[in-house]
Amino acid sequence: MAKVISFEERAVARLRDRLGAAESANEDLVAFARGHSGATTAIHRAALALMDAEGIDGLFRAVTRDWPVLLGLDHAVLVLVADGRGFRVEAGHVGTVEPRIVDRAIARLDAVTMRTVDCGHPLFGAGARDIRSEALILLEAEAPLPYGLLLLGQQQSTSLDNRHGAQLLGFLGASLGAMLRRCLTQS
Repeated sequence: MAKVISFEERAVARLRDRLGAAESANEDLVAFARGHSGATTAIHRAALALMDAEGIDGLFRAVTRDWPVLLGLDHAVLVLVADGRGFRVEAGHVGTVEPRIVDRAIARLDAVTMRTVDCGHPLFGAGARDIRSEALILLEAEAPLPYGLLLLGQQQSTSLDNRHGAQLLGFLGASLGAMLRRCLTQS
């Protein structure tokens, strides 16, 4: 007489494994969505801080003092070239920088460059040695308006989500560029 082989045990075990994998993937997706939502909210708050800024000094203050808090960063530096002169803006200080240095940096970067580093970009200034993750965002403009680079840095080395993060930072850079144009053309 033929013996009947039961596949039920093996099938149930396989289904349990697949269900566990699906639940794990779902948890990962939910965690990603929450993180993306939090990043989107932070970027929107940073853009609103720009809109609330009064004049160019208020704009610089929003970028260099408010944005690190709003975005969970350690450093925010703005480098601009206008009328052949370079300026470097950080919290509490506006200095000069050679326009050639800014131009050289811009030539080597994408519109948004996110990366982990052993040392931050030299345009961060003295804070560069402490930076382990950086985002460099190009600020394009037609003369006579200034063009330049927004540098955002963290002391912690973090894994960067280039696709979604780059889109959000591109939006932030575009917002900054628009507000710069508004401040400078209304002055």
